[in-house]
Amino acid sequence: MPSQKHSKRYRKVVSDVPREPVDANAAVKLSRETATAKFDESIEIHISTNADPRHADQQLREVVALPHSLGDVVRVLVFAEGEGARIASEAGADYVVDDELLDRIQGGWTDWEVSLATPDQMPKVGRLGRVLGPRGLMPNPRNDTVVQPNQLESAINNARQGRQELRMDRHANLHARIGRKSFTDEQLLNNLAAIYETVSRSKPEGVKGQFVKGATLCSAMGPGIKVNLPSLESLTVSD
Repeated sequence: MPSQKHSKRYRKVVSDVPREPVDANAAVKLSRETATAKFDESIEIHISTNADPRHADQQLREVVALPHSLGDVVRVLVFAEGEGARIASEAGADYVVDDELLDRIQGGWTDWEVSLATPDQMPKVGRLGRVLGPRGLMPNPRNDTVVQPNQLESAINNARQGRQELRMDRHANLHARIGRKSFTDEQLLNNLAAIYETVSRSKPEGVKGQFVKGATLCSAMGPGIKVNLPSLESLTVSD
């Protein structure tokens, strides 16, 4: 099988990346310096773990409210009726599901980013699992997307303020965006701290010993930069 060919741009920047892990501050700085594509590249963290996701008690799925928005347009759809529907509309939800919208979703329409639902609507939502599930749009109490009507306003605001879902893949890795090249180092470090704190706090019960095995930071089109784990563990979210 032929080896993957990299662009001249990539080969140029990869020579600046140390082979050994660097501290989080240096990794963030390097990830921005090596983001040399002609667009505002996203900056990503990739975390490898010692979990075995084949076992339910070793899986991780959490939601992180990042201190700094990712700069994306996030459209929010809410399954609610009555008072909940009124609250959702006043809080600025992009879509509040009625019968017409329900028919569109059943037909395959999924033109939004975050789904929220009140508990009484979950039987209705459950019938849409074939459409919502594969696209990651199914509301779930575990990731704070099934909430009481009086919590809808804050849930809608959180969805728009850099909400990141962490879900372990089949290789026991976690992937998340922490911002873009145009962010400051401090903003990226704050978002990184929020993500790593959540990962550390959410170690699955079935994992014995050390949970995180390694971490790599990179821009969307740049090389991976290995991050020293103690420096990640010492990060805190600042005001």
